[in-house]
Amino acid sequence: MLSAFEVEALLLSLKVSAAATLGALPFAVLFAFLLARGRFPLKWLLDGIVHAPLVVPPVVVGYLLLIGLGPNGPLGAPLKDWFGWTLAFTWQGAAVAAAVMALPLMVRAIRLSLEQIDFKLEDAATTLGAGRLDVLTSITLPLIAPGVVVAIVLGFARALGEFGATITFVANIPGETRTLPIALYTLAQTPGAEFEAGRLALISVIVAVAALVASEAVARRTRRAIGLQEARSQ
Repeated sequence: MLSAFEVEALLLSLKVSAAATLGALPFAVLFAFLLARGRFPLKWLLDGIVHAPLVVPPVVVGYLLLIGLGPNGPLGAPLKDWFGWTLAFTWQGAAVAAAVMALPLMVRAIRLSLEQIDFKLEDAATTLGAGRLDVLTSITLPLIAPGVVVAIVLGFARALGEFGATITFVANIPGETRTLPIALYTLAQTPGAEFEAGRLALISVIVAVAALVASEAVARRTRRAIGLQEARSQ
């Protein structure tokens, strides 16, 4: 049986990770298309900005979010004054931090799927009279579906384990921003709580592995479905 402390951290982590993944997905698809298919000046700069969270210390990302989206930040102040939204020190802010850290992995997964598409299929559809939107919805998106599934689960797993940017941007507030990694950090700093910390670490590993196994199963099933559709069309 899980303790109330563990249940609270687990449920909050699942909520934050789900919100982060859903929020980052449209941007991941957009950036993947731009980087895989786009031809524009300073493309290298966009590539560097998108993938910066992979190499920049997470604490730096959290600090930049705090500066930009804090109550007095250039983006945070208008959000608070115009809409009454406050991201710093809230679970929504934790989702934003997790989304920023998960975005590069999601972009890479979708971009790889895009780069593996045979252009002849899209060209053939265009030759047969299909418009760009028809090609996108009937050819491109179904073919990259396995990559999108992988991106979703990788993003979810990355968001689930996010710590540095989250604790810097939204702190360690019980019931509001204390996700599984932050709860584990709290227990690790508490004398005599080694057993509870070990239990929480085990829970984190189980949830992360379950997410990865589920992603592989869904991606395999999606590839099989796409293969059956291609076989029927031939």
